[in-house]
Amino acid sequence: MKVHYECLSCIVTQSQRVAELSTEDPGKRREAMIKAAGFLGERFNHDAIPAILGSEVFLMLYDYLENDDPFKAYKVRSNLLAKSLVEDLRRKLSIDLKCALKLSIAGNVIDFAVGYDPEKIEEDIMKMLDEELYIDESGELFERLKNAKTLLYLTDNCGEIYFDRLFIEKIREEFPELRIYIAAKEGPIINDATVEDLLAAGFGDVGIVISTGSRIVGVPSGGLSSGFMEAFNEANLIIAKGQGNFETLSEFKDGRVFYLLKAKCPPIARELGVPRGAMVCLRQ
Repeated sequence: MKVHYECLSCIVTQSQRVAELSTEDPGKRREAMIKAAGFLGERFNHDAIPAILGSEVFLMLYDYLENDDPFKAYKVRSNLLAKSLVEDLRRKLSIDLKCALKLSIAGNVIDFAVGYDPEKIEEDIMKMLDEELYIDESGELFERLKNAKTLLYLTDNCGEIYFDRLFIEKIREEFPELRIYIAAKEGPIINDATVEDLLAAGFGDVGIVISTGSRIVGVPSGGLSSGFMEAFNEANLIIAKGQGNFETLSEFKDGRVFYLLKAKCPPIARELGVPRGAMVCLRQ
């Protein structure tokens, strides 16, 4: 997916949040934003992919502001709230494979990039459970899982990962012979999950945890680890969570990919042809 006109203001807003979370010094914040503006002035063009361009700006700011993980507190809070809610849902609901898929998509609402308040998670998840998927190709996904030998599951945000773990557990119950790779970022970027986050959440019990080898949001065309590329090439099926994975992988037109996401911004909604806020399970 190439940039839309709104992507520029989104990256600028997130750059401001990086600066504000990293320093109390107004002068340092100003210099950080001047650097971000200069970077964007050079690289914002028709061929730019928003997830990649944004990541490059943020990592530049992390280095300048000497803060390698400005969203750490948000990630920790998101994980604690989501973990507690998932444990509660396990006790209260009878969760089958389709319900777990829906919960995984609903969990995609947890995103600092759109200013989401994780304190609202329980209320919002329960509302979304009553909603229908706007695009629902889960039937095809489940059919393809029956015949797949290897699944690659691409995670997205912290907090959300606890709903992903529940979904992967249900996949493993239904398809016990399936080999499952679960990928996360090599290091911190915005509120995306890292390999460290997955291991702390117990993903090692439900699959093979691997790093993309990169801190770029989504799956960029370069800079990926050999281990990730081996899993990517081996996979019969790829489940890609969230907008960043859609923004990057949609460039490849790979028919193995199913996107699970909530369309949280106008550009993604426009690309998918759905209303903003719609939940989708969509094959590439």
